[in-house]
Amino acid sequence: PEVCLRLEAGPAAAVRSPLAVQNGFLHVLVHSYTAELFMSSLTNLGPFLEDEIIPEVIPMEIEVVDAKITLKDDSPRVYPTSPGPVPVTLAVDHIVVKRRDDGVFYLTGEGSQREKPESVSEEQKVPERALAAPAPGTRGLQLKEVPELQRELQTMKIALAEANMDKARLLQEIRKYNPLFQL
Repeated sequence: PEVCLRLEAGPAAAVRSPLAVQNGFLHVLVHSYTAELFMSSLTNLGPFLEDEIIPEVIPMEIEVVDAKITLKDDSPRVYPTSPGPVPVTLAVDHIVVKRRDDGVFYLTGEGSQREKPESVSEEQKVPERALAAPAPGTRGLQLKEVPELQRELQTMKIALAEANMDKARLLQEIRKYNPLFQL
């Protein structure tokens, strides 16, 4: 199944947390879930989540495994000729959201332990002095590359100046039609 819910309450829930005995404990597992949501549906959730009464804290654990959510912007376009925004896809491999007795949500990745890097064999280790000083023949190569790098830098500076001039020209053109336009 894609979504599994389990609500525990009473003395058996004491294993989860002390508050779970009184308020219960909610465990949600979402597995292999794929959805496409419009951004307007997410932005309009706010009024439904507002409440004048402070809710009781219910300890919970929400586990999402192998899920893919695509967010599509369905707002009206500012410029009718634009192709529109590209949908954003959020792919979740394994994530756990926990709400503890203090009411704070904690977000953790797959498992709660970080993986330790594998040990490196002696052949793979690089001596420290090899990293600290360049090899004997490399200094001559670096000196030969300096003029070439300087020419490349000058070319990039010219291209940047041209791009800035184009930007200023386009802003001037836009301000002809909309004097209040700000970037």
